[in-house]
Amino acid sequence: HAPPLLGTPPRLLPSPAHTAALSLAWRLPGCPSSPSVALQALPVAAPPPSSSAARQLTPMAAAPVASQAQAVLRGRLCDPAFVHSRLRSSPDTNYSKLKYLVSSSVSEACNNSVLLLGPRGCGKGAVLDMVLEDLKEEHPDAISVIRLNGMLHSDDNCATKEIARQLCLEHQLSFSKMASSDDNTEFMIDMLRECGLAHKTVIFVLEEFDLFAQGKQRLLYSLLDAMQSLTSQAVVIGLSCRLDADQLLEKRVRSRFSHRKLLFVPSSLDDIQRLMEHLLMLDKDSSLPTNYVTEYNSRLTSIFSNKKFKGVLDSLTDTDATTSNILRFLFRVVSYMDMESGFLSMECFTDALSSMQRQPKMDSLQDLSILELYILVCMNRLEDKEQKSYNFNTIMKEYKSIQDAYKTSDKYATTVCFRAFEHLLDRELITFADTKGRNVALEYRPVKLLISSRELAQSLKLNTTCPV
Repeated sequence: HAPPLLGTPPRLLPSPAHTAALSLAWRLPGCPSSPSVALQALPVAAPPPSSSAARQLTPMAAAPVASQAQAVLRGRLCDPAFVHSRLRSSPDTNYSKLKYLVSSSVSEACNNSVLLLGPRGCGKGAVLDMVLEDLKEEHPDAISVIRLNGMLHSDDNCATKEIARQLCLEHQLSFSKMASSDDNTEFMIDMLRECGLAHKTVIFVLEEFDLFAQGKQRLLYSLLDAMQSLTSQAVVIGLSCRLDADQLLEKRVRSRFSHRKLLFVPSSLDDIQRLMEHLLMLDKDSSLPTNYVTEYNSRLTSIFSNKKFKGVLDSLTDTDATTSNILRFLFRVVSYMDMESGFLSMECFTDALSSMQRQPKMDSLQDLSILELYILVCMNRLEDKEQKSYNFNTIMKEYKSIQDAYKTSDKYATTVCFRAFEHLLDRELITFADTKGRNVALEYRPVKLLISSRELAQSLKLNTTCPV
């Protein structure tokens, strides 16, 4: 199911396994023709400790409270400072290490450089923004931040021009668009010297750092070489998803780099669950009713201890365990909240997971014939055997071995199999393994699968015409 839009909350049917201890029916205010809505409490066999809280929350007040709680949760998920606020309390986190490094450079008037390395979506930029925000509060007049992105400013002339523009904007100077690259570089060196004499640290944030390491690397050399002066006071912070970004530097640039690196790795399952509890648990001192908060937190705690939730968490982190993917998942969970009761249920998590696991090729797999599924299974078997290269003739040999082993009656002529093979190429479920050999016949060109083993297994289960 797609996440519901605002104003159209989903109506979840009560579970038949729950025997209701309380059942109330009412009509929506202002709509006398609207159907009655049944409200059911938890099973009598295992009532929550604060089940009286649900009774004290009238049906008329449930919807406004649910909307308010949903708004609070969405605000948390969209606030990077709140998402990573737990990092401030531990001295072993990358936040604490980065803040100590930059703050010592500001207070001791020294130059530094550091790389933040990790996969996309792991929180490098969010942690850096938190550090810079905290330092600006502690040293409001001693920090100047210059931001560059390798996708926009990998060209040396463009980068020096952008640095000069931001320096002029920061210090309320007039910027000349007609200045040459050498003039902008000289202006940058002079500004670093003046800022150093004024005890002001210039922090250069270079996103997509590996793109700056291409070509002659004149910008990195000029920047790091200017930091060798005793009068300059600057910090260079590079962000990259390549773990070998420092190895891309030339010898003259590497000798001026401090070789400090902070590695951001995907969180473990326990850390992810603690993050979810931090984001979804409501505070007792919030503006929401105390009875509602107690009941909400009690139900959420029971969900986190459920074995089914552990399975959902495993499936979610199998493909992507980054913080950004967890936030997308939780935003869908909150969107599936039952607006009639105002609580999250296990169905909210399962529905959110199913909506995120949809693959665009699954629809194409549902329309395939039995022969085309045979070809895909043969290719998957060849890849499981770690056969690096295979073509149509190799697939036919594997197809014949399946028939001989299982004595199946599904035997097709080679010409029919080749037409099914071409159809799979047209559907882009398989493709050629290389771009060479375009003049070679199709049956001799190496191919590869474009679907995963999990997608193929799911399509076989869902296909009603597939032989047992």
